[in-house]
Amino acid sequence: MIQVNESDVSDIVSAYAKVGVVVSAIATLSGDDRIRIRFAGETLLEEARASWQRVWSETSYRIQALRDNPESAQQEFDNLLDAKDPGLSADVRFDQNEDIVAAFVASGVKPKIAVLREQGVNGQVEMAAAFHKAGFIPVDVHMSDILSGRITLDGFSGLVACGGFSYGDVLGAGEGWAKSILFNPIAREQFEAFFKRVDTFTLGVCNGCQMLSNLYELIPGASHWPKFIRNESAQFEARFVQVEVQKSNSILLAGMEGSRMPIAVAHGEGQTEYRDEQDMAALASSSQIALRYVDNYGQATERYPFNPNGSAQGVTGLTSEDGRVTIMMPHPERVYRTVQHSWHPSEWQEQAPWLRLFQNARKWLG
Repeated sequence: MIQVNESDVSDIVSAYAKVGVVVSAIATLSGDDRIRIRFAGETLLEEARASWQRVWSETSYRIQALRDNPESAQQEFDNLLDAKDPGLSADVRFDQNEDIVAAFVASGVKPKIAVLREQGVNGQVEMAAAFHKAGFIPVDVHMSDILSGRITLDGFSGLVACGGFSYGDVLGAGEGWAKSILFNPIAREQFEAFFKRVDTFTLGVCNGCQMLSNLYELIPGASHWPKFIRNESAQFEARFVQVEVQKSNSILLAGMEGSRMPIAVAHGEGQTEYRDEQDMAALASSSQIALRYVDNYGQATERYPFNPNGSAQGVTGLTSEDGRVTIMMPHPERVYRTVQHSWHPSEWQEQAPWLRLFQNARKWLG
């Protein structure tokens, strides 16, 4: 069974007929969000779409409630009661098709960015491609290069800690990655010096976000950052969700504030945990909250699965006080091209909105 535009039905039927396959139209869309099954002109079954979708989904829900956090399972199941749920949308508050780095790329000057990874990290290729598209020279840097002294950070303008599954993604893997820096004199000196240079920027995504959050003592203006712990759902979450860019100091999100956009997430430990109950208020007052999860109505949310990890007030991205270091759980490098989206507005062209984050880095360097 396939669904096609009504204007294409005759062409589809003809195409199948040419190869000896008989097909016919058996259903059409209803404008009132109800499902009706008719035979010989008589309605045999009729019910609201939401009701039947819950019947269809109930077995999955009951398995999920036993396997995962039952509260998260219940929230996802109850979301089906909202018959008016508008689904995914996008509200981009800037011209995503504008190439704000064209002049910099034309100049031939390409700053180097260290694409940092550890054993098991797997997001470095997409990350390098996104920064390359924005006019950088990405350099693959493994932690063993830093620890051995083969590579130093003083020749780089940018640093990005990539996502994936460091150390097999065991619990607290990002924290273990951070401690390999904190407890190694060579690495600690390299990173601390890099973070203190005012002509550099840093991005941490997913596992890299968790890692950088544990380096807060080396990063100026990051003392109120949270740690990232196991998702409230008690499961690894790989989803397509929506976030809203907040008004923050982040140089990577400059000019993007107020935009609501879909983005990929893939993490098992993305829930924020603050060391002090006043930390979130301090982050908000100093414009360090960069991203929040929003529901399909555009409201910041803690509800699953719109917020896939249960972080308080939907917070999923933060920046340092001066905006040079930004960390986030979602993966912008996986959706910087329109073709990478599982859903997108039909008018989007090649360049997806998240490319602006990488372009902002190049523009900031000048």
